[in-house]
Amino acid sequence: MSEARPKLFVLDTNVILHDSGCIRNFEENDIAIPITVLEELDQFKRGNEDIHFQAREFLRRIDALTGDVLSAAGSPLGPGLGSIRVVLGGSARDLLHESFLQDTPDHRILRTTLALQQELAPRAVILVSKDTNLRMKAKSLGLRAQDYTSDKVQGIEKLYTGRRTVEGIASEVIDEFYASGGVLSADRLSLEPPPLPNENFVLRNGSKSALATFRRADGSFHRIEKQTCYGITPRNAEQSFALKALMDDDIKLVTLSGTAGTGKTLLALAAALERRQQYRQILLARPVVPLSNRDLGFLPGDITDKLDPYMQPLYDNLTVIRHQCGEETQAAKRIVEMRESEKLMITPLAYIRGRSLQRMFFIVDEAQNLTPHEVKTIITRAGEGTKIVFTGDVAQIDQPYLDALSNGLSYLIHRMMGQPIYAHITLEKGERSALADLASELL
Repeated sequence: MSEARPKLFVLDTNVILHDSGCIRNFEENDIAIPITVLEELDQFKRGNEDIHFQAREFLRRIDALTGDVLSAAGSPLGPGLGSIRVVLGGSARDLLHESFLQDTPDHRILRTTLALQQELAPRAVILVSKDTNLRMKAKSLGLRAQDYTSDKVQGIEKLYTGRRTVEGIASEVIDEFYASGGVLSADRLSLEPPPLPNENFVLRNGSKSALATFRRADGSFHRIEKQTCYGITPRNAEQSFALKALMDDDIKLVTLSGTAGTGKTLLALAAALERRQQYRQILLARPVVPLSNRDLGFLPGDITDKLDPYMQPLYDNLTVIRHQCGEETQAAKRIVEMRESEKLMITPLAYIRGRSLQRMFFIVDEAQNLTPHEVKTIITRAGEGTKIVFTGDVAQIDQPYLDALSNGLSYLIHRMMGQPIYAHITLEKGERSALADLASELL
């Protein structure tokens, strides 16, 4: 009988910093905000990062409510939604003191949740937090706790890979594919499920095979041939698919996912250099995610010196391309000239907010460390003629409140799947070195 009543969800601070619009995602259920959460949000009001934006936006939303958020009934959120209330405190001190000695914001949130559970029993009271440790503490106290899942994909194993291998294709169909100049009508292949725009295929029959991509504009499969871009040649079918999408000006958004050494960033950069004349600027960016205690404030030098360690992987890829071209060739010298003239720029993502990116080839590396809202913010910067490429490994996340299902890259792949101006490829085969492949497999 108690489950028939609307539930009460108690929100942790990290949920709000992840998504300021979260209060509209709980349907007819009610929401409680511990006063400790508002105190923590006050510390995030000032700043230019996404979490600061989320804090300010949420506080504006609360301030705009017309009802009394401090009352037991709370303020209604609108038709079909529940109400929201701010809870000033809670009892249940003895149980908290017995379990946890320190008085921390997390423990005050737990105390508020415990008090609400005791006050409203048998009504379901659930703590929502992206902090795994806090959820475990809550469960140890007999509280119900769960992650915020509104922007999570359903399962990493179901995430769109952008490619399929189709066995048993009739030999004459593959022969026709080559004889027809690399174009094959979709009705010559019976595929289930039907092909998506810019989806890629390995068509096989024994020793015969062909690489193809599906174009919705003419409803046909187009053969993909190996091509070299600025000295970089694909080494496997997945890299060929990726390079084809990166070189296609009709595809405005590309995502490349894969483990270390699969060539994601290198291919994106090579394609950008190859297509440099089509764009006003090539922009390379990655989120600044500190490792251990080596935060920006602890690193010596000016802002350029502080950022160089975080941007070094991008410089490394440029070095690989220059080496492939030959250090004394015109192509290698052109990279240096492009950097000096700022035709090719490497920058942290923190400087992107508020900009309008016109005719740019924009590569965002390590996109798995972005939230869905940050990814949206980046894409909405795109102006006329801009192409955006996101690369990353959804299994290697450095942000504490993101995982393989809730990070911005996975969310983007899931939401954009099937759009005509979007292409995705999951790269699986490592090409960095035999040692790197062995380490990825065994360690």
